[in-house]
Amino acid sequence: MVLAVPASMTDRQICPRRAGRAGASPRARSLRASMLAGTLLSGTALALALGLAVTLPPRPALAQSSAFDSLGAQVDPAEPLLLEADELRYDFDRDIISAVGNVQIYYGGNTVEAERVDFDRRNNRLRASGNVRLTEPTGNVLRAASMDLSEDLRDGFASALQLDTPERTRFLADGARREDGNRTTFDNGLYTVYTSDQNPPEKPPLWRIRAQTIVHDQQEQTIEFEKASFEFFGKSLVYLPYLSLPDPSVKRKSGLLIPSFVYGSRVGAGMRIPYYFAIDQSRDLLLSATPLTKQGVLGQFDWRQKLIDGAYSIHGAGIFQAQPGEYVTTSGDRRFRGVIASEGEFDINERWKWGWDLSWRTDRSFLRDYKFASLGNASDVSKLYLTGQTERNRFDLRAYAFRISQEDYAALPGFNAPGFLPVGSRLQDKQPFVHPVLDWNYIFENPIAGGELSMTGNLTSLTRDQTDAINIGGVTRFRGVEGTFTRASLETEWRSTLIDSFGQVFTPFAYVKGDLYFLASQDKNVAAMTDESFVGRVMPAVGIDYRFPFIGTFQGGHQIFEPVAQVIVRPGETRIGELPNEDAQSIVFDSTTLFEYDKFSGFDRSEGGTRANVGLKYSLNLDQGYNISALFGRSFHLAGTNSFKQADILGATTSSGLATNYSDYVGSLYFDTRHGFRLGAQARFDHKSFSVRRGQVEATGIYGPVTGNLAYAYLSAQPNLGITTPREEIIGSASLRLQENWRVFGSIRYDLERRNMVRDSFGIGYDDEGFSLSFAYSQDRSRNNGQTTDTLLYFRFGLRTLGDTQFSTTGSN
Repeated sequence: MVLAVPASMTDRQICPRRAGRAGASPRARSLRASMLAGTLLSGTALALALGLAVTLPPRPALAQSSAFDSLGAQVDPAEPLLLEADELRYDFDRDIISAVGNVQIYYGGNTVEAERVDFDRRNNRLRASGNVRLTEPTGNVLRAASMDLSEDLRDGFASALQLDTPERTRFLADGARREDGNRTTFDNGLYTVYTSDQNPPEKPPLWRIRAQTIVHDQQEQTIEFEKASFEFFGKSLVYLPYLSLPDPSVKRKSGLLIPSFVYGSRVGAGMRIPYYFAIDQSRDLLLSATPLTKQGVLGQFDWRQKLIDGAYSIHGAGIFQAQPGEYVTTSGDRRFRGVIASEGEFDINERWKWGWDLSWRTDRSFLRDYKFASLGNASDVSKLYLTGQTERNRFDLRAYAFRISQEDYAALPGFNAPGFLPVGSRLQDKQPFVHPVLDWNYIFENPIAGGELSMTGNLTSLTRDQTDAINIGGVTRFRGVEGTFTRASLETEWRSTLIDSFGQVFTPFAYVKGDLYFLASQDKNVAAMTDESFVGRVMPAVGIDYRFPFIGTFQGGHQIFEPVAQVIVRPGETRIGELPNEDAQSIVFDSTTLFEYDKFSGFDRSEGGTRANVGLKYSLNLDQGYNISALFGRSFHLAGTNSFKQADILGATTSSGLATNYSDYVGSLYFDTRHGFRLGAQARFDHKSFSVRRGQVEATGIYGPVTGNLAYAYLSAQPNLGITTPREEIIGSASLRLQENWRVFGSIRYDLERRNMVRDSFGIGYDDEGFSLSFAYSQDRSRNNGQTTDTLLYFRFGLRTLGDTQFSTTGSN
């Protein structure tokens, strides 16, 4: 760097401290006359002494000017050095420059702060003393009583040192030395973590590692401890002759990870030993082995790789069971068991992507029996997909395969349908392969006939090996039919919104649906199904939606009353019960579906007949943030065939609340304080007796240290679906924070109808800046696996930057 100093510049202007404390003194003003003989140095001479190349105006030659000519090549000219201090001194005899009082030096991204800094020109050393603080470009902050540094601030040693890293880790030592700007050795050191600025800085850490020698290698990104001991609550627990850890800034590094422990009544006791390979920046591999006292060694691998346009992973696990008889009567009673799974997603461009989520396992219960192991994305559902989306268009193509976890079982004889497989047998063969399902949506950008025109398409093709039949009240119902079925559907919808001068809102709409069915090799024993191989149907509809909101304001808020009426005119649905029904088996009639044009959940059914839906909406909004909203209404079948009255091959609609000309009543109520408490309720009431047919209430809240959730659900008996008794449950969970770091938590699921606990759990946890601990115990009685209760005991212990371990037990009674 070249620094030009005009001849007219005063010593005050070039004084290191901008406040001019030194430059304002008479001694500073006479600096040029005395700099060769004495004590104070101007900013120009300081720049020379510290190695800055300076261009000066012509001046008389001085007897010792050659001394200054040699002070120019010590610091890299490409790096500017800035210094501020209360006072600067120069000792010609020892060739030492001293900055005294509130010293700050900036060089190469480093900052040195101290009460005094001495620059030894002969030895190219910089010595700092008095509350020394060195801040590095990486974010490390080093504090010491004194430091002796190289001229580029890269190497040196310090006494009574404390080093804080950006990852909130801390090194303390009697002394330390750094070599090659990379390797720091701490003598009689401590390693721990410290609290963030939001927490009390004086709070002591719960753990630390004390060592005779600590070596931090920034290039290798390792921390090595020699003759170390692990201390917890100030007490030494474990002596470690040698310990090596990754640098806290390292996110991925090869090495042995902390083991975890497991115990199960069928697998015995075991310890999972993982080893991680960080192959490069885009690939890694995790290998682990879990020796189990009853079953042998469970081996696992997890491979991950990032590519330019996406990422994928492969996971696998396998075991040769030593005692397969522990799983007698289940599919797990076999010698070799395992799973392999993979998932990935790749971008084709900014709008299109494709991917997969696939898994295969040797038997149905492997994931459940070895759930203590981390098995990646392994699940019951496998899929391939291709998706694309713009602001007005969406394309979603997927293929599915389902592999169930439920074991075959023997159902009550009364549910077995004559001429078909028993209800609980060959369950896997009753699952379909979907090849594929395509959903497509498009909204036209420009208005058509003054309204919005949109198109929705669906293509579904699937194959099932066996018919899934059940006998309900002497009538055979079909949850799935053997054969290959393909349906292509297209719906075009138009709607427009008009608002008159009174504020009435009119939304006329029209739509037409078309379906083409291709039926192949269907089960001939399903007599209701058509024997045609090609079937088409069309459903046109026109209607209008009417709303008239009344807004009332008052001091402190406003409220809105809004009557809503909707009329839809269309012909009756055709081919009811003659065609497969795969995606419209679920029908939920409540306030959220009251004003749906078609209340079926899928494309295999199309609601027909003329229908009117009416309701009243209400909302109250207060300035304090409180909000109440409610809706109450019902639906009327006016003409044509009622799609919900005439049963299809499943018969799920007859208990929907829509099977009569006058539907059940539906209502909802929501309350939100905007301050941590919310309450929501949904209900369906019988159209004659007004008794509750379906209801649910849920409340969530946060009050001080308490967070809670409580939900209640009720479903009346549905004889047409084989459900002869009501179902009524309550589900709750809560967490209570004790003091600053402790918390307790728990949850329940209770069957009010049968008066038994379905699931319960409780636990306790501790979390702070560097340490976490949690313990949980749960019992689950809801599984259909032949066992009355599944019990889980879980314990986790974690130390930030060191890792965590866990212990879990599983058992069945």
